[in-house]
Amino acid sequence: MQTQPPCVLLLGGTTEASRMARALAAAGIDAIFSYAGRTQTPVAQPLPTRIGGFGGVSGLAAYLRANAITHLIDATHPFAAQISRNAISACAETATALIALERPAWAPGPGDHWRNFPSLEHAAAALPEKPERIFLAIGKQNLDVFAHRPEPFYLLRLVDAPTAPLPFPNAAHVLDRGPFSLESDRALLRRHRITLVIAKNAGGDGARAKLDAARALHLPVFLIDRPALPARPIAATPEEVLRWLHHGAARGV
Repeated sequence: MQTQPPCVLLLGGTTEASRMARALAAAGIDAIFSYAGRTQTPVAQPLPTRIGGFGGVSGLAAYLRANAITHLIDATHPFAAQISRNAISACAETATALIALERPAWAPGPGDHWRNFPSLEHAAAALPEKPERIFLAIGKQNLDVFAHRPEPFYLLRLVDAPTAPLPFPNAAHVLDRGPFSLESDRALLRRHRITLVIAKNAGGDGARAKLDAARALHLPVFLIDRPALPARPIAATPEEVLRWLHHGAARGV
């Protein structure tokens, strides 16, 4: 059984992280919520919050020691691979118990027209010669990957307004924050006459609507596979994480 009350660091930035924060607060568990700081207006949380990076593995390990963190919950985006790798290494170094709160990946169903790619670079290389009207639903971090293909029209959906010109001559953006609905995403694709959707396989319910809308409109989808990570304990729900916290989670895993 747990011999001391847990002190938790929750790495967040996702819908699941916000749910986890509410569950921790409701359970009265000592916890700190950490944002990477990539959005200008992060969602307010019911926990003490820090914003910014840690400075790699050594910086994160130092933070865990300085704040007497006993358990780390990695609820970052499935494509935030570097912080997840850093968390694995820092927890091993400091004997801190680790679990990932990870949303299941999306899987195709009847009527879906998906092509899977191991990276954004592979998807960009596979764009057809004929100019498309693309919903590029990949966030703002990797847009330059597609800059060498200026022929298509690109539609972006961002949380914050871009602070620099988009790297495409023919592009538009909308500002919005999920979760999204099938009706609104279908209307968005129709309004911009989209012919191809490109997305990361983030999983979960909050951003799936674009794939359901693509199915409804018989549009093809280029879906980027998640990056591979070292093995680590994984939970699918905040309730699973709470059970892990209360029943003697192993340190340094």
